[in-house]
Amino acid sequence: ASVIIKRYIDLGNPLNVTALNAIGTRYVCLLNETELKMIDSNSLKLASLNLSACSERTKEILYAKAKSAFSDQQRSPAYYQLIEPYLGGAPAADLKALSKDNVNMNISTFMKLRRDSLMSLTPLEVEGLLGMHLGDLSKWQTTSPIREWVQRQKQSELDKLHVGLTGGTQEGYINLVTPKFQSPSSASLGTVAMTFHLLPALLTSFLMMWVFS
Repeated sequence: ASVIIKRYIDLGNPLNVTALNAIGTRYVCLLNETELKMIDSNSLKLASLNLSACSERTKEILYAKAKSAFSDQQRSPAYYQLIEPYLGGAPAADLKALSKDNVNMNISTFMKLRRDSLMSLTPLEVEGLLGMHLGDLSKWQTTSPIREWVQRQKQSELDKLHVGLTGGTQEGYINLVTPKFQSPSSASLGTVAMTFHLLPALLTSFLMMWVFS
């Protein structure tokens, strides 16, 4: 499939709606970065793609293209439904913006978000994203990446969600890491002491040699 796609592109054919639908969900993840960048953003308006099996880089590139394609719909209630298949490549800033729109993201989409983006979300922002699906967090709280997200939050903030999340950081607990230094041996201390004891004599000898030279 990869060879056929490359041959198609090498012949000068565009990656338009027809091509994307022909490639389909099964093979879209085979496109390399150069090929992905050849896709016309407007083609995504009519293409039907599922990127769940694609690499993070593929998701990032296609998310940027989808955001451009649907930019004229950003203030429309339909925007979330249009952009949802591409959210696995969304940066944290865009997710934070979506959290203010009560989009009712389902838990499966939430778990497929870019890891660094998800980890930067606050409990309040997650509540804004999930909306009516917020209760599903407790069902999946022992599963990655939700488990890691919970562990990064203050338990007092998680409690405000009222969905029974546990495992956050308790107030007043601080992990202190004390650096370990190797204590000097008696032999090394003796060497240092001897050096300081002989230092005046060494300096005197050096100065005498310099004066009479």
